[in-house]
Amino acid sequence: MADTFPTATTLQPKSPQKNGQSHPEGLVDNHKQKQKKVKTSHDSSKELNGVKTDNQLFIKSAKDKQHDRKSRSGRKGAPKKGGAGGKGTWGKPGEVYDDEDMMNDELDPNYDSEEAEEPYLEELKPELTEEEFNKFIEPVIQEYYEHGETQEVILSLNELNILSSMKHKIPALAVTLAMEKKDAQREMASILISDLYGVIVTEDEISQGFMDVLDDLEDITLDTPDAPEVLGKFIARAVADDCLPPAFVKNYTEDTSAESLQRKALSRADVLLKMKHGMVRLDNVWGVGGGRRPVKQLIKKMVLLLKEYLSSEDIEEASRCLEELEVPHFHHELIYEAMVMLFDKEDARVVKKMVKLFKAFTLSNIVTPDQFISGFERVYRSMDDLSLDSPHAYQILETFCSDCLRENVITEELKEKMPARGRKRFVSEGDGGVLKH
Repeated sequence: MADTFPTATTLQPKSPQKNGQSHPEGLVDNHKQKQKKVKTSHDSSKELNGVKTDNQLFIKSAKDKQHDRKSRSGRKGAPKKGGAGGKGTWGKPGEVYDDEDMMNDELDPNYDSEEAEEPYLEELKPELTEEEFNKFIEPVIQEYYEHGETQEVILSLNELNILSSMKHKIPALAVTLAMEKKDAQREMASILISDLYGVIVTEDEISQGFMDVLDDLEDITLDTPDAPEVLGKFIARAVADDCLPPAFVKNYTEDTSAESLQRKALSRADVLLKMKHGMVRLDNVWGVGGGRRPVKQLIKKMVLLLKEYLSSEDIEEASRCLEELEVPHFHHELIYEAMVMLFDKEDARVVKKMVKLFKAFTLSNIVTPDQFISGFERVYRSMDDLSLDSPHAYQILETFCSDCLRENVITEELKEKMPARGRKRFVSEGDGGVLKH
């Protein structure tokens, strides 16, 4: 039969009874277990009479360990930073903050950034790529040919972050675009290159730009047949403006063949530079065009244009000559001179020719309606003086205005503004034959 071990309860001696009273065994056993629990609170097992038993009921739970005040880290229990640290603390007892310390604390809700030093912001401009060059630069130059203000171009170019390796394309683009235009825009291109020199581009960059145009001259000639001669003028003008070194023509000529278009352009530039007083004459290498011409010269050309038209009756030639003057704001002078010529000729055929010319100018819009109005009104205001040299001026004016109204050259409102000659009559002989109006 297997051995059986006695239990803890069977080995406990009986306590004597007091005053003859006995206690139940169950109460005695419970009392003994409570005593044992107090004594063995830190032991996981106990040996009784040579028998080792487990006291699982007396091991502290994890919750009890967390509430244990005994330190297991080995550190002292003093507060951190003398009681001034930790989340939600106000600092050491008795510590006072200055206003300066409080206002300069960025974590303070009352922090005012205006009292602190202002941050420095540096503007960074993206560099202009080759694909974006023509997209941004070409409109700037095209607008320049409309307003003619070089300072506007300089300001626009300064706003763009153009790499030094791409700046030579600016004069090259200006020359290429001007080749497709008239002499007035070519003169503007030469002025632009001169004003950009030393501000936006250097002498080497201008030289590289002209070399690029010389290399592309064969393709440019397809659209502009006289491109070699025009480019030669550009080069000569740039040398005269001190934008290109005088040795540019000679140095580049040695690298070209005798029959090439590049040699033709350089030869033209060399001829212009070697002519007598060449540097002075190159200032007007593109001629004097547009509003830069003196007013007397413009009037003289317009009168000559009208006389040639009356002789040949070639409306297309007259239109071409008027457009070449490039003074659309001065076309009212042509209208005025044409009507004065009617009074001088006093010929019905001349009236018909002028009406035909005015109608052609209206249909092609070479002369705008406002210029017609200005020209007619100038004649209206000058009729008193004009009638002194031409007695039939009022009659011719009335006929001419009626014909122009019928051809839709002028409006009914403009015709009604036409002045009428005052009627004169002689009174009775008793008034002494005085002429009264």
